Amino acid sequence: MDIRQLQYFVEVAKQKSFTKAANTLHVSQPSISKMMKALEEELGVVLLDRTERKMELTDAGELVYDHATKVLQLMDSLSSSIGEVRNMERGRVKMGMMPTVGSFLLPNVIALFKKSYPGIDIEMKEYSAKLLEVHVEQGSIDVGLTVLPADTDKFDAVPLQAEDLVAIAHREHWLAERSSVSLAELRDEAFILFTEEYAIHDVVKQACVRSGFEPRVAYMSSLWDFVGELVATQLGISLVPRSIVRRLNNSELRIVDISAPVIDWQYALIYRKDRYLSHAARAFISFAEQHLSP
Repeated sequence: MDIRQLQYFVEVAKQKSFTKAANTLHVSQPSISKMMKALEEELGVVLLDRTERKMELTDAGELVYDHATKVLQLMDSLSSSIGEVRNMERGRVKMGMMPTVGSFLLPNVIALFKKSYPGIDIEMKEYSAKLLEVHVEQGSIDVGLTVLPADTDKFDAVPLQAEDLVAIAHREHWLAERSSVSLAELRDEAFILFTEEYAIHDVVKQACVRSGFEPRVAYMSSLWDFVGELVATQLGISLVPRSIVRRLNNSELRIVDISAPVIDWQYALIYRKDRYLSHAARAFISFAEQHLSP
C-alpha cells in the first residue's frame, strides 16, 4: 500500500466514478481500475460495491476511507510544515554562549534576527568555553559562541569579531601610570586568573610562557565581576578582554594596553562537523556572520 493508492481510492470514493476520478487526477481510467484492484487484493477485502447505476463504499471501504483521509491530511500537514521549516518560517536554535560575552555580542543581533525570522525561537544557555565545546560535541546545543582556537577535527568555526586582552590594575598600582606595557614586564606581578575551565585561563598562561615566565597566580575565580573586585582591592592584576572592563564599571580600576605580544581574543560560532544542522541554525549562523564579521 502506498500514498498514491490511497489518493486514488479517496478520489474514487468522493466522485463515485472511476471516470470522474481519472479526469480529476489526470490519469487514465484503466490506471485507476488497476490501482483499486491491487489495493483490494492487498487488503483482502472489497472496498467498492459496483452496480450498474452507482458505486458505493462497502463497510470495509468506509473504514479504509476514514483512515485514508486522515493519512492524506497528515501528509499534507507534514508537507506544509516541512515547507515552513525549509523557508525558515518556524524552527528552534539551541545555542550556548560564554558568560558575559554573549550579552556583549548577541542582544542586537538576536533582536534583528527575530524581526527577519519571527517564527524561529532561540534557546540560550551559558557555559564556560571548554564546557560549551562538550555540549556542542554531544549535541545538546546546536551552536556555541566561543573563542578561537577550537578543535578543527570536531568543529567548523565561523570567525566573528575580535578584540584584544588588556591588563587591569588598581589606580595606585605602578601600571596605572602607563598607557601600555609588555607582558614580560609583568613577570613579578601577582596574577588573578580565571579558573581552568575558562579558555582565557589557558590563553593568559600560554602568553606569559611565550614571554619567558610562568605567571604567579594569587587567586582564581569563575566570575568576571569578582575578578575585577579582587584587582580593585589590590590583590593582584589581571588580563581580560577589553569589552569586559567597560562592564566592570569600577572607578578603582585602570586599563593598560598590552604592547607585546598583542593577545587577540577572537570570537567564533562553532558547530559539529558530522552532525545535521537545522535550517534555522544555519540561518542564524549566516545572519550572525553578516552582522558580526571581523
